[in-house]
Amino acid sequence: MLSSALLAGCATGPTANPNDPLEPLNRTIFKANDKLDQYVATPVAKGYKAVTPQPVRTAITNFFSNLGDIGNTVNNLLQGKGEAAMESLMRVAMNTVFGLGGLIDIATPAGLHKHPQDFGLTLGIWGAQSGSYLVLPLFGPSSIRDGLGLAADFQLDPTTYTEPAVRNSLFGANFVNTRTNLLGATDLLAEAALDKYSFVRDAYLQQRRYRLQEGKGPAKLPEYEDYGDTETAPTTQGTKPAGAGPANLPGHESDGPSKSLPIGTTPQGDAPPKQPTDDNATKAAPATEGVKSVGKTPNPMPDHEGSGNIEEAPAK
Repeated sequence: MLSSALLAGCATGPTANPNDPLEPLNRTIFKANDKLDQYVATPVAKGYKAVTPQPVRTAITNFFSNLGDIGNTVNNLLQGKGEAAMESLMRVAMNTVFGLGGLIDIATPAGLHKHPQDFGLTLGIWGAQSGSYLVLPLFGPSSIRDGLGLAADFQLDPTTYTEPAVRNSLFGANFVNTRTNLLGATDLLAEAALDKYSFVRDAYLQQRRYRLQEGKGPAKLPEYEDYGDTETAPTTQGTKPAGAGPANLPGHESDGPSKSLPIGTTPQGDAPPKQPTDDNATKAAPATEGVKSVGKTPNPMPDHEGSGNIEEAPAK
């Protein structure tokens, strides 16, 4: 029955994303997760933020971050990163002993940086392919490989081995606190993304590829049209109303009105001097309007008083 649902959810057609063959099924789960987040998780997170002081929220964040460093230690060790594994282990020891069980982050100011890892990345380092993109109920964006890694990460979480009541309470506290920390990011997502599903999917896959590259290379960015030839590039210089600056695009600041003019034009009110009417002079000095061909010697402009500069121009 599960296989039938997966086959029914396979996306086909020329516009299908090769990394997301289960897109119809994933979109259905994504929509359900989004509604649950909108009507349950977000109101709870906002209420939690309203009644919980910032120092308390920071202490809770530090507590669960300290527990996460246990899994970071194991995964860094499995990936062959001895120094990162040792620093993660020292973070756990220092924060647990001197940071009141992890409520205070002592290790970061001491120079022991966090090295976040998970078993999905460990499998990727070992050569396992990510498989198709997958949206998990409640947990959100993932993949076949990362979904299997998530199950292993639960086994590295110490709260898994506590009593069910304690485990469920800690899981709920971690979920609400984490959702509270992400309130600003999700608000920005709702305002910026035209298609939230595609935006989240592409951002997730891009981020996972980047982390597998150890940050040594830039993440693959969307390919935009490159105007290599200036003749085909759309130009708006000289056509803007006075005082109008460039459009406010994302990530760019308005620099005010453009001060440059298109090649071959002159500022208004500064007309070029009148060309001489002598036939011989006209033949000796061709017009200088427009862009000159590469390799040709530019003809000197006649002076304003009509002096004999035209005679010095090289003949064709």
